[in-house]
Amino acid sequence: MTSNALYTDLSGYYDLMCADIDYLQQSHTVHRLQQLFGNNGRQHLDLACGTGPHVAHFIDFGYQSGGLDINQPMLDLAQTRCPDADFSLQDMCSFSTETPPDLITCFLYSIHYSAQLERLSQCIASAHAALNAQGLFCFNAVDKHKIDNNSFVSHSAQHGSSLFKFASNWHYKGSGNAQALMLSIDKTDNGITQSWQDSHSMVAVSFSQLQQLLEPYFDVHIFEHDYDKLVPWQGTAGNALFACVKK
Repeated sequence: MTSNALYTDLSGYYDLMCADIDYLQQSHTVHRLQQLFGNNGRQHLDLACGTGPHVAHFIDFGYQSGGLDINQPMLDLAQTRCPDADFSLQDMCSFSTETPPDLITCFLYSIHYSAQLERLSQCIASAHAALNAQGLFCFNAVDKHKIDNNSFVSHSAQHGSSLFKFASNWHYKGSGNAQALMLSIDKTDNGITQSWQDSHSMVAVSFSQLQQLLEPYFDVHIFEHDYDKLVPWQGTAGNALFACVKK
């Protein structure tokens, strides 16, 4: 077995790494939230869009959809997937748009990539400034006080002759506003396994902190992290879905 630091560009493995994610159900749930709480407009922007799987579904729903990301190889794959969509290389904490969106999304806990509270505040302010009147900002988040450092998720995927195993977990030291997303990839081919490890710096917030950051800009609705049905957050789960209506 060989072990290396995980390379910065994950674009080649991104779709395999996320193969167990139900992008359609996630997108449909947020589409329902837009119908219930938003302005019913059809201009959509996906922050940290990756290779564009959510954008593809919103286009199918009838939206004028696009995305932004800081990784150009990801955006190149997104443009191939959605040739009619508009994608831009931008930081989600300080972005601008030519056409105001009615709906801004940030899936897969990517809001935490803002890394620092100050940058998270900038992301929220940028989303508010970009949105049309009564536009909707939807994202999912994790509460730092609910993190179990020993809990992780993993799945395997076959690609050609290679078997990949992906694993990830949150790690929070118990104080402060920083946490880490730990990632690992094992690739086994003909009995030989290569392993890559990486740690991404993420912002750590409690849900009460997050609400305080959001409330000057948005009316905030919090739901259980369940894309099969919309249930108000019961106050105990450590992850949740936020639907924020521009004030």
